[in-house]
Amino acid sequence: MIYLDSSVVLAHLLMEERRPPAALWEQVAVSSRLLEYEVWNRILARGIGGSHREEVRASLAKIEMIELTRLSLRRALEPFPVGVRTLDALHLATVEFLRSEGELPQLASYDTRLVAAARAIGVPIATV
Repeated sequence: MIYLDSSVVLAHLLMEERRPPAALWEQVAVSSRLLEYEVWNRILARGIGGSHREEVRASLAKIEMIELTRLSLRRALEPFPVGVRTLDALHLATVEFLRSEGELPQLASYDTRLVAAARAIGVPIATV
């Protein structure tokens, strides 16, 4: 199971030089519902919502979205071993929720701060 953050999804959608391999999309992919808002926010901010609408929808449809629960929101308020930004705390709290449910997600991210925080709490990092 791969936990995706917006940096990977946006790199894929925007065809950036550094983007995930096609094989990534063949794996079980999950993320916080937050991902949907992050991706649409960036796509719309770039003014490409119309031209990329179907591709965004198709990509997001491949990802199982985990709703933010009171438990995960509460966890996001607790300290992490390293300083994290608000959205990163919400993603990490969702990863920890999945782990508490017996899942073993690997984080896929191009965000070095998020990767460092994930490593600090023992989350394996996927190679993307």
